[in-house]
Parts: sequence; structure tokens; C-alpha cells
Amino acid sequence: MESMRLDRCLANAGLGSRTQVRDLVKKGHVTVSGEIVRDPGYRVRPDQTEDVCVNGQSILVRHQIHLMLHKPAGLVTALDDKHLPTIASLVPEQLWRRGLFPVGRLDRDTTGLLILTTDGTLGHRLASPHWEVWKTYEVTVDGQAFTAADPALFANGLVLPDGLHCQPARLEIHASHEASLTIHEGKFHQVKRMMQATGRTVTRLQRQSVGNLALDPALSPGQWRELTALEIDSLYQLVDLQLGKDS
Repeated sequence: MESMRLDRCLANAGLGSRTQVRDLVKKGHVTVSGEIVRDPGYRVRPDQTEDVCVNGQSILVRHQIHLMLHKPAGLVTALDDKHLPTIASLVPEQLWRRGLFPVGRLDRDTTGLLILTTDGTLGHRLASPHWEVWKTYEVTVDGQAFTAADPALFANGLVLPDGLHCQPARLEIHASHEASLTIHEGKFHQVKRMMQATGRTVTRLQRQSVGNLALDPALSPGQWRELTALEIDSLYQLVDLQLGKDS
């Protein structure tokens, strides 16, 4: 585990922007291991993180931040867009300033689970097809009703009209026009294209889970929360990463 700049430690603890926490440091409000530190660039070692105090109060230092967001429809999975509203409006700006980013993308009209993290390696592995992280979507369609033959069709790997060979997927039928689909790829509009290839048009699409992490039913569209220690541990294990105490 590497050392971290003192101003980043304070920002990650939610004490303000980099500019604000640097001011705290320069004015002598911050101690590390009992000593006043006035240099915002001071490197805090892993064994010192429990000894960082502001005005005598110990703070929780985290190198990484991990959130679960219930993405609503109508927002682009991006931090900035010249023409459309984005998910950036849903999370406090101070969190984005810490390097938070969305893991993968959900279409503008797709809702559900979106993971946000500051850990680039974790985010890359969760989104990469190489790691085969299964993602489950609840799907409502118009057109042809689902039949008992469809699960086997999807399990064998669909070939789309444009020649794309989809990896085997798991289809579970809930009603004539409702099902859950679990895939570990992330091709452009893949779920919609797979349904279209079988004579259906998606009218509602919600991502329910990524690996073992399921969308918290207590979260309304647009709400978010931090992941629990157990949820974080599960994600790191899923993609064979070492979990540090500050992750």
C-alpha cells in the first residue's frame, strides 16, 4: 500500500476540496502522529493513516471510494455532456473531485445498478469481458412472447444480424414479455440487439446486479450509498484483486 499526499487524505475524508484542505494544513490545524504538519504534500504512510487529526479529532482516511448508484432514466452515464443531462448531478461534486468514475455505461433510458469507484484497476476489471463478470438485467419487451425454447437459444450464444457472435447468456422467463438476462459481455446496446435479433423490442431495461452485488431495493432512482465492507471485499475477490484496509 503506497503513501498518499496529506491533502488527498483530507479530501478523501470529506473535509472539503483540495483548496480548502490545503488551507487547513497551512494554518496548522492538522497533525500526523501528534505533530503539526503544514505541508499539504506531506506523504502519509499507511501506518500513519489512523493518526491523522484535524483540530484534535481523528479522521477516517480512505484511499479508495466505492458507491452504488440507482441510475434513473434520462441521464447519460458520463460526467459531462454538451447536450444531455448526466449522472454527475446525482453525486456531490467533492466526490467527483476525488477521481470517482462510473464502471461501464448504462444507456440513457436504462436504469438500475451503476458502480462508481476511484480504483481504476477495479473499475477496468469489472467492465472488461476478459474477467467475465456476470451482469443481470430485468427486461420488458414488445413483440414476440418468450417461449420455453428461448433459454436454450440464448445459452447457445446468439449470432446477431451484423455477424456479432454473442457469448452464452442466461435467460430466465418471468412472464410472456418479461425476463431477466445475465451476460458477461458489454457490447454496444447488446441486450437490446439480442432481443431485437429474436423478434422483440426492449421497452424497459434495468440492471439488477454486477457479480454478487445487487441493487439495493432501498435506493430510489437517483439515490446512492457507499458500499459496505463486505460488498467491497466481494467485488475485489471477483476480479482477483488484493483488498487493502483502506479500500
